[in-house]
Amino acid sequence: MNWPVPQWDLRAPTWCEPHPWKLPRAVSLSLFRFQKTDSADKREEESAGSRSLPQHDDDLLKRLMSVLQAPLFLDCQGSVVEWPFPLLAYQQAGIATLMRSPQLLLADDMGLGKTIQAIGAMRMLFLSRQIESALVVCPSSVLRQWARELAIWGRELSTVVMAGPFPRRALWRRPAHVRLVSYETLRSDLQLALRTDWGVLVLDEASRIKNREASVAQACKRLTAQRRWALTGTPLENSLEDVISILEFLGGPRAFQSRSQVLDRLREVQLRRRKEEVLRQLPPRLVREVEIELGPAQMRAYLAAEQSGVVQLRAQGPALRVTHILELVTRLKQICNRDPVSGESAKLDDLAVRLEVLVAEGHRALVFSQFTDAQFGVGLVCQALERFRPLAYTGSMSAAQRSQATDRFLQEPAHRVLVLSLRAGGVGLNLQSASYVFHLDRWWNPAIEEQADSRAHRMGQQHPVHAFRYVCLGTIEERIASVLRSKRALFEEIIDDVSLDLAANLTEAELRSLFRL
Repeated sequence: MNWPVPQWDLRAPTWCEPHPWKLPRAVSLSLFRFQKTDSADKREEESAGSRSLPQHDDDLLKRLMSVLQAPLFLDCQGSVVEWPFPLLAYQQAGIATLMRSPQLLLADDMGLGKTIQAIGAMRMLFLSRQIESALVVCPSSVLRQWARELAIWGRELSTVVMAGPFPRRALWRRPAHVRLVSYETLRSDLQLALRTDWGVLVLDEASRIKNREASVAQACKRLTAQRRWALTGTPLENSLEDVISILEFLGGPRAFQSRSQVLDRLREVQLRRRKEEVLRQLPPRLVREVEIELGPAQMRAYLAAEQSGVVQLRAQGPALRVTHILELVTRLKQICNRDPVSGESAKLDDLAVRLEVLVAEGHRALVFSQFTDAQFGVGLVCQALERFRPLAYTGSMSAAQRSQATDRFLQEPAHRVLVLSLRAGGVGLNLQSASYVFHLDRWWNPAIEEQADSRAHRMGQQHPVHAFRYVCLGTIEERIASVLRSKRALFEEIIDDVSLDLAANLTEAELRSLFRL
């Protein structure tokens, strides 16, 4: 069955929908009659995704799992519920767990469909009249993706995007099942959002509230809701404080005196599945550090900048601060990308050679950089790789411009390369048409890099994903990479899927040691 997809314009506060706001007659889960399809029988054999489920009532879980088979037609009092595409076994288990969980941290690996699972659970709760409203808080960069997925997986649900000029009181009063709001807009419109006792409150990319004292985190925790769900593939980025903030959102303020108490609570509310556990058919992700040497002019520029920078740091004496060191690190990383005087760039030379071969073989690539300008970052890469007709994607572009860039990359094969800023393009995008990922410069947080890799390494990918991360030998990049590897190994011994932030996780002594201060 072909499902109509609504058309919308993000410049407007909402869009026209082909389905009425009123839901079908109430559907009782206990009355569902179902007929399994052959594909559903096969999926029952894929039970890997259910191993991580908390202990549930077996009969209820089996009934919910049966309801969620897809494609499935359920006839109850004249109401018909169907799914547009097959749900995998672990997704069915995730939807069932969300439905029966007042608080849940869905921490699946990136690319496993946390958005689809949340929408599926919301849809079933609406159809069974267990909830009457839902608020989804997400980064502004993924508002469009949420709207698209809701149009496909929640066709009966009317949706309003809380965007547009302030004040937005009329939007908050407009009848809708699901409201989509960015973290920043929620902070501005908090008093309006507090007027509703939400049936379900969803935080997408919930690591955005890792700072417990930040105004955005405080705003999310003040909202009232019958159900609270947090979605993130990296619940712990820097320290246990990140996880504690998410746990506070799920269950209210609570004192955690030890790491064991945090882990005990996570065992109660966290559902996490890894790609290798539930998507055995997904091609592998192959990560490789590309160690290169700077050319003569670029190395001279780098050494001169490092030597003069260290002299300036030493001159600070007792006034030396971590921020002073990080400023020098950033300046040196930029020179590793390109010498601003000679224009020499060992990274871009290597990247161009690799792309010549890959493009000739029919492959497409994503290139990430933490910088966006034309001297060291996204703009520079687009100029250097002009013959591959690259497209740019940065946070400075409007939502419509970013959407146009990804649409052109997906629909026009002539564009072989998409160049993205790491912070803007590292989350919320489905770019499976690319099978090669290049990190021009290394981010301090390995989980951010892995999120970026997952733009290509996700369901629907047909080829192994090769991720290349450049490291310039004899530079600050090599020294930091070594420190981060040891730090990451230490954290991985404590909790799965941890990531690091340089400023937050390297002590001042370790930062000073980078320059032997």
